[in-house]
Amino acid sequence: MRLRTALRSTASALAALALLSACGSGTGASSASGDAPLVGVDYPRSDTDFWNSYITYTPGYAGQLGLSLKTTNSQNDVAKLTANAQTFISQGVKGIAMAPQDTAAVAPTLAQLEAKKIPVVTIDTRPDSGKVFMVVRADNRAYGEKACQFLGTKLKGEGKVVMLEGGLDSINGRDRTEAFNDCMKRSYPGIKVFGEATNWDGAVAAQKLQTDLTANPDIKGVYMQSSFALAGTLQVLKQKGLLADPSDEKHVFVVSNDGIPEELKSIAAGKIDATVSQPADLYAKYALHYLKAAIDGKTFQPGKTDHDSTIIQVRPGLLEDQLSAPLVTLDGGTYGGVPSVKSDDPSLWGNNHG
Repeated sequence: MRLRTALRSTASALAALALLSACGSGTGASSASGDAPLVGVDYPRSDTDFWNSYITYTPGYAGQLGLSLKTTNSQNDVAKLTANAQTFISQGVKGIAMAPQDTAAVAPTLAQLEAKKIPVVTIDTRPDSGKVFMVVRADNRAYGEKACQFLGTKLKGEGKVVMLEGGLDSINGRDRTEAFNDCMKRSYPGIKVFGEATNWDGAVAAQKLQTDLTANPDIKGVYMQSSFALAGTLQVLKQKGLLADPSDEKHVFVVSNDGIPEELKSIAAGKIDATVSQPADLYAKYALHYLKAAIDGKTFQPGKTDHDSTIIQVRPGLLEDQLSAPLVTLDGGTYGGVPSVKSDDPSLWGNNHG
């Protein structure tokens, strides 16, 4: 989930709050006092609503768990992430949470931290190689599957859709892209998919969508792999005269991923049709939960958890806690066998944030 375009007003407000938190915890102050274990959290970016939401949740959960907190922001740059890890080491942290967006290039940093016996929890993404104490994310292949089943049902198995892909240097981008394509080929072979690489950049996504709609005005579906593309997609549809009510034959069905407040509002307003709610609040909570568990010497095994998730073994020595991420629609219906929850459901973090 990357980008730099969507929903600037909301993101700016959240970023301001996050900056206050980050400044307080990154310059000697901490979110807990006394002998609380010191942990470091590297924020991957602060230019999207999703990640700014994650940033605002983190200090509160650190306080609840009795952890002292240092924070950095790697701004989607693996070199900065490496430098930030060095800073954390020098500060004497007992564990580090991070969300590396380039899931291959982070391997040397993980190896160094492992050698220093500093446990690492990765959030949202899973490293392609290397060891971490726990991966906290949702099943990203299920994201692509759910988007496919929703669009396939709405288009009745026929037509054209655009997939605005994230970055294929990320396990998330690969998982969502592969699963969406596999599902379409298997379940809806009558639908043609235009896959567009965007590197999680909203401006790039908007430009490519505009090009596709110009060349193929009969496109009836869009799958945005995260909310980075929301503002640009809505703008392009409006310019093309396609931002129509779902009951209008001109309507283009749009599915997103993230579950930010603006997406839920857009579903209620009939501007987009569905999203997959990625739990920003639980990412913050369980990243810190597992860091504290690592510091306390606890271990975990594959299986069901006490928080409605499942721990799987990805490869020997690597566990992943796959948190719940439901499909969200206006009517809470079932699409291609996939159940959904209504966009106004109070259990969704996007309805309880901001």
